[in-house]
Parts: sequence; structure tokens; C-alpha cells
Amino acid sequence: MSSESTEVWAGWYRDRLGAEAVTITAHEQQLRTRIRGIEYEGATFAALEPVGLSGVLSSCVLEWDMPLPVHSEGTVQRATLSCLLTLGEAQPGGQLDRADLNLTLHYGGAAYESGVAGGDFDDALSRIRGQLPPGAELGQSAPVGA
Repeated sequence: MSSESTEVWAGWYRDRLGAEAVTITAHEQQLRTRIRGIEYEGATFAALEPVGLSGVLSSCVLEWDMPLPVHSEGTVQRATLSCLLTLGEAQPGGQLDRADLNLTLHYGGAAYESGVAGGDFDDALSRIRGQLPPGAELGQSAPVGA
């Protein structure tokens, strides 16, 4: 993703109070979303903070799908990357006790899965790259970190 592009993904936010549809925007190495009327932003999904307030997004689940091109045999094919981020409890000092990321790439009639503790998006994508059929490569449309 170039620093000039803006990407928008639809998704869901869930916590103890229920579920809500959300929109996640990635622009210039920043992620942004609005949950229950509060704007959150951060450099990674696991570091989303309420704008103008202290703390990080915690004790919740974020789900979203994003289109991701796959290059194979000289063609570009559409694929969908389904993302599930589980954020644990906030600890003293503002850190989360866990951030688990699960990615599933739906491509060519198959599902390629990867899960990582710590929420590292690049690591999870790298694991999916290793599962793809020979000659298939993920395109460059990917978010900021997780």
C-alpha cells in the first residue's frame, strides 16, 4: 500500500456489550475506526487508541475482510483475506495481555490459514505465502501492521 492510498474495509467489533458494524480505514501508515461514537487510531491494529483519550482498544474482537490480489501464471486473481483480531485485557502501563491474529486467505477454491500470537500482520501473511501453490504470490495490497 502506498503512503498516498486510502483503503477501507467493512467489519465487526464485538465485546461484552454486544456487536457493532465498523469501517476500518488505512491511510499513510495509520489505521482508523469509529466504535460506539469514539474515534480510534494507531499504527497497528493491536495499538488502536481512542483519539484524545488514554488507553488502547482492549477486551474485544475485530473482524474484517479485505481484497488481496494473488499473482499466478501471469494473471492477477482476486482473493479475500479474512482477518480476526482478539485483543485481551489492558494491563497496568497500557499494554495488552494478548493480541491474537488469525488470517484466512480465500483463493482458488481453497482457504489458507495462519494464526499468530502478538498480532504481527506481516508474520501471519508470511505464513500464508508459504502455503500458496507454486507460482502464486500475494499482491501488495496489505494494511499497516496488526
